[in-house]
Amino acid sequence: MRIVIPLFDGFTALDAVGPYEVLKMLPGAETVFAAETVGPVRDSAKTLALTADAAFGEITACDVLVVPGGRGVRDFLTDPGLLDWVRRMHATTTWTTSVCTGSLALAAAGLLDGLTAASHWSAAEDLNELGAVYTGERVVFHDEQRIVTSAGVSSGIDMALALVGRIAGRTTAEAIQLMIEYDPQPPFDAGSPDKAPQAAKDLIAAGLNR
Repeated sequence: MRIVIPLFDGFTALDAVGPYEVLKMLPGAETVFAAETVGPVRDSAKTLALTADAAFGEITACDVLVVPGGRGVRDFLTDPGLLDWVRRMHATTTWTTSVCTGSLALAAAGLLDGLTAASHWSAAEDLNELGAVYTGERVVFHDEQRIVTSAGVSSGIDMALALVGRIAGRTTAEAIQLMIEYDPQPPFDAGSPDKAPQAAKDLIAAGLNR
């Protein structure tokens, strides 16, 4: 099973690494980070880099595609070559997935037309403008279209575990969850716009560094 995670300048690190930590443990999995060119790709903070071992042009098919989000996804949306690559990959996949604003790339490629989809809450309007229907759900499966979208950043772990359950069964998913000790007990109840206090929202609006 080949799992491909595309990287682009300005991606959000956990969008890619969260699902990677889960999906790499699927039996028989081969995980490939790909980019425009082989080599290091910087995240949105420009302080962390992941190494792409393959160029997009070298990848002609995959079983699972995981598209991360991040500030740099805006450039992704206006690159016809990258969007065409996403369409070509989707034609070969068992599952095409996204984390956070990665769903904007799927929508821009025409894969989410008329479908409910998750994304980071701040991108709801953008997602709707691209033809999808934003939902605040954490993980959204569309079995017939072979598409899974997930909400902001940390939800990529939830998405990947749910996907493992579909692919390899509940016991395998539970074993992986135990292996990574994914047992969330957040110290604050501020993980969604509906729960967060106004002061936290104001800090984000003022330019909290991500």
